[in-house]
Amino acid sequence: MRLHFFSVGLALFAHLASASPAANKRTLVNVRIEGKDKTIFEGFVPTRGHNITTTSGGNHHCDGTNLNANSHPGPTCTSALDDAAKLHHFSFDGAFFPAFDDYLISSIDSEANTATQFWTILLNFQFTQVGGCQQQVKLLDEVLFAFDGFSKEHILKLSGPNLAHRNQPVTLTVVDGQTGNPVAGADVNGQLSDTNGKISITFGKVGLQGVKAQKSDSVRSNNLPIVVVP
Repeated sequence: MRLHFFSVGLALFAHLASASPAANKRTLVNVRIEGKDKTIFEGFVPTRGHNITTTSGGNHHCDGTNLNANSHPGPTCTSALDDAAKLHHFSFDGAFFPAFDDYLISSIDSEANTATQFWTILLNFQFTQVGGCQQQVKLLDEVLFAFDGFSKEHILKLSGPNLAHRNQPVTLTVVDGQTGNPVAGADVNGQLSDTNGKISITFGKVGLQGVKAQKSDSVRSNNLPIVVVP
C-alpha cells in the first residue's frame, strides 16, 4: 500500500496561488485507489489535462473537453490517475471508446475487471456521472478509484483529530461519504464503530500513525494520519 501522508508541502501553497478553473494548470488533488483487498495508492498528486496512453486504448486526449463535456481543457480524474501511476510506479489499463470519447479503466496495478466487478470513479465521495477524462477536478478534490464500487453499501469516510496522546483514547467517526450518515460495525484498528459511527482507539506508541476504516460490504475509507505524542 502506497500512502503519502504529508506530500502536500510547499507545493500546496504554490497551487493555492495559481489555481484557476478555466486554465489547464497543474492542480493538486488527492488520489486514492482502493482495490479488492488493499489500498493500492493514496496521496496528493499534481495533475493537468494531457494525452494518455494505455496498452488497450492507445493515445488520446484527457482534459475535460472529451465529448465536449467542458469548454476549456483542465485536469481530470483520469489525468490524475495517469500522473499518480507515473510518479509512484504502478500500472493501469483501459480501452478507449470513440462514442464516449473516453477510456474505460479495466485494470489498476494488475487488478482487473471481471464479468460482474468493475473499477468505478468517485469525486468527493460521489460517483461521477461522466467518464474520467470528461470529469474535471479542482484544487484539493478527492479522486477515488474503487474496485467493485457499485455493489458496495457504503463508501466509508473516516474523520477525527490528527493529534493524540499515547495511551489516551481518541474518538473517530465513520460515515458513508455519499450521504454523511453514520456507519456502524466498521473496523478501525480492531475496534468497531457504534450506531453513531463513533469509535474509540488508543495508541501505545509515539509517532505518526495511519488508520483506515473497513467493512466487508463497503469501500474502505480514506487514511487518517494521527501524530501520537507523549
